[in-house]
Amino acid sequence: MLEETIIELELSLLKPEIRSSKQQLNRLLADDFLEIPSTGIPYNKSQALMRIPNEETPEFTLQDYQLRILSENLVQLIYKASVKRQNDKKITYSQRNSLWKKTAGKWQMVFHQGTTCQPFDIAKSS
Repeated sequence: MLEETIIELELSLLKPEIRSSKQQLNRLLADDFLEIPSTGIPYNKSQALMRIPNEETPEFTLQDYQLRILSENLVQLIYKASVKRQNDKKITYSQRNSLWKKTAGKWQMVFHQGTTCQPFDIAKSS
């Protein structure tokens, strides 16, 4: 199912072993990738490949997924995320939005945005 595939790809980008690998990130991010994080300062794929592998991976919780099919080869995943950074007791909350496009038979993230939002109840995992 398409929704499960896209959610699985989104979750893979949050795994420490993927985030620390430029090769894995390169495979999952489209060449024209653009991210607008909660800071509002956009960055592209080359900047992501320089930045993400050097970060300490926070603890992420994702929930309330909504997949929108925009075309045969373009989908949007909307969800809520909570993030707890290592050595920080504070949890940040955001509404997130990713665009995934299918090129040459594989899905890659082409756009991602995280917008800070009010705290929400974190769903318990089963």
